[in-house]
Amino acid sequence: MSIFKLGLIINPIAGIGGSVALKGSDGEGIAEKARLLGAQAKANDRAKLALEILLPYQNRIEIYTASGSMGAETARSLGFKVNVIYQSPSVETSAQDTENTVLALLDQNIDLLLFAGGDGTARNVCQMVGEKFPVLGVPAGCKIHSGVYAVTPKAAGRVVELMVTNQLVTLTEADVMDIDESLFRQGIVKAKRFGEMKVPSELRYIQAVKSGGKESDELVLQDIAADVINQMEDELFIIGSGSTTAFLMEELALENTLLGVDIVQHQSLIASDITEPQLWQYLEDNTENGVKLVITLIGGQGHIFGRGNQQLSPRVIKAIGKENIIIIATKSKLSALQSRPLIADTGDSELDQMLSGFMTVTTGYNDQVLYPVASPQ
Repeated sequence: MSIFKLGLIINPIAGIGGSVALKGSDGEGIAEKARLLGAQAKANDRAKLALEILLPYQNRIEIYTASGSMGAETARSLGFKVNVIYQSPSVETSAQDTENTVLALLDQNIDLLLFAGGDGTARNVCQMVGEKFPVLGVPAGCKIHSGVYAVTPKAAGRVVELMVTNQLVTLTEADVMDIDESLFRQGIVKAKRFGEMKVPSELRYIQAVKSGGKESDELVLQDIAADVINQMEDELFIIGSGSTTAFLMEELALENTLLGVDIVQHQSLIASDITEPQLWQYLEDNTENGVKLVITLIGGQGHIFGRGNQQLSPRVIKAIGKENIIIIATKSKLSALQSRPLIADTGDSELDQMLSGFMTVTTGYNDQVLYPVASPQ
């Protein structure tokens, strides 16, 4: 029986700024600022979801990784055989630690590098690995534009499972994208292609590169906005991120946080770019009037939760209730998914399962379609 040599790198602070509206973890002092605001790192939890898929194959896998929270702790907690090939010199890890771990892995003849992070982590890996071995990303950051990531953590585990069990998996080149987080925090998306890496291209599990640009069919968007505005009475309306929800805010003549979460009541802006704790407080203080949540999907990927809207935490979504979620999208945006389901990847498996099934999507004025929503696989 051959042993599958799996490289593992976890960026432990990836995405830490998401739930507190900092739009990421890149930049000096951002992680510490996020912690002071009450944020908790989730990257190791996301990596664990991927690794748990591989538990039946523990005797066929050896993991090569960095010390502590960069991989060794999580892998050992699950019972995997672990080889520590890099020791981080400090508790607070950095991009340099990611790059140093990749350098150490170059000598280990690994079969695949599994890494957990966001686009910044993908860029760090790409800078060092080139095409020396295939890679696969576990989505854990706020920014996931790159095509090297699986659609969910569990999907990443499924791809590795195929390789461990000697299934035929095609390798292909996938783009590594990254954006300027300082502009991202101002609501400006400026993404560019940084490079490419080899990934196992199992299409059920690997995401497409995120579609960019605004919806082109303005008349359809006006109809969608009119439908939602017609429902606005006494309830709080929580407006999620994205270009489609941004159009709704434009029709209301309200300022909009393109990449954040805003609150509207009586068609007036109550709060903008709020954090998860602030959002939770609004929910607790407004139980009488009721709450609606307006969200859209990420073009080309289909995520409705778990990408770019970490302020919408599991407790927030549960408090709002599935029946009060309004999904808006043009039919062309849904058609671009090519029959793939929408994805709810909240980090809470029970909630993901509750959201799965068919949900109503508003596609025009008094025009809705039923569309399937899947929990992470």
